[in-house]
Amino acid sequence: MLIRREIPSDIPSVQHVTTAAFTSPENPEPVETTLLARLRDDAGWIPELSLVAVTENGQVAGHVVCTRGSVGATPAVGLGPLSVHPVHQRRGTGQALVHAVLGAAEAHGEPLVALLGSPRYYGRFGFRAGTDYGVTPPDPAWGAYFQVRTLADYTPDVRGEFRYAEPFDRL
Repeated sequence: MLIRREIPSDIPSVQHVTTAAFTSPENPEPVETTLLARLRDDAGWIPELSLVAVTENGQVAGHVVCTRGSVGATPAVGLGPLSVHPVHQRRGTGQALVHAVLGAAEAHGEPLVALLGSPRYYGRFGFRAGTDYGVTPPDPAWGAYFQVRTLADYTPDVRGEFRYAEPFDRL
């Protein structure tokens, strides 16, 4: 499996993977697919932080993106959606994508990455409750599911409410 930056010809495959990853009988039209399309058209899109996992035969098996957010006036990034096609789930594809996007965000000079997700899953990557760092979620009800991973450019004065890229506000 190769992790690389997304290229324009990957977009239809990424949309397919995202839809496949999040579709269920209870969720036949996943919001993540619409969100991803809206994020691509937003000023918060960071091409360097949109990565795909590609199989040996060139198929897109997974995708992750970080988009521009902020903690107060400090630029930061929000991770998500993270999508792995069901055929490739539970094989380390998501783990590889998260490690790669964290490394890319670090190289990009970001102070932290924020996300909404399972503490059990994301804790293995060094994510902790945002409140541990004084970073609060847009919705207080998210509690421990709102998490932050600090990077080398983080300083403890980065505190306050996290804001995702604008398309997240329309969910």
